[in-house]
Amino acid sequence: MRLGDTLYEPGRQLDHAYFPVSAIVSLLYVTRSGGSSEIAGVGSEGIVGVPLFMGGDTTPSSALVRSAGHAYRLERGLLAAEFLRAGAVQHLLLRYTQALITEMCQTAACNRHHSIEQQLSRWLLWTADRVPSQGITMTQDLVASLLGVRRESITEAAGRLQQSGVIRYRRGHIDVLDRVGLQSYACECYAVVKREMNRLLPGTPLLPNAVAAHA
Repeated sequence: MRLGDTLYEPGRQLDHAYFPVSAIVSLLYVTRSGGSSEIAGVGSEGIVGVPLFMGGDTTPSSALVRSAGHAYRLERGLLAAEFLRAGAVQHLLLRYTQALITEMCQTAACNRHHSIEQQLSRWLLWTADRVPSQGITMTQDLVASLLGVRRESITEAAGRLQQSGVIRYRRGHIDVLDRVGLQSYACECYAVVKREMNRLLPGTPLLPNAVAAHA
């Protein structure tokens, strides 16, 4: 899965579900004017294609690969058949869907009530949890697009975080140097989603021990 690949577009029939292994996929809403905002991210803890087993088949959002890597792809009919068996897979998918709804709701509240610095810190922590290393390949333009804010706002917020020593930013690359320190700049939204993910999906790789200890 390459950076920038589009897995599905608004209103179009979904043909496959994707289970990211090392990639991260952004679920985006794009306005008529061309503005966009990330409503949730999906990494190795989840699935891209929830409408396929919830009965919708289409969605007004789009799915974009924002961190290159690998994923498993499953044809829609096979996923639907397994879900209808009402076994362990159905139970797991429904619990993940509840966790995803929590992330979407928390993201909406965060974007409305918290500062750009808090939003960026929350987003960096969520992203760092989903990548194998501490490094994040991402331009400030893309981060601004995902958060639905001006690039200048991201530049200012990233500069303050870098001055504090919790991140290091080089062109197109962000390193999280102090995860616990970065948490102190994030709002409560990060911990809320982590706790819910841990409760609904015990053992998920999305919640490192260091995060659990400080949530």
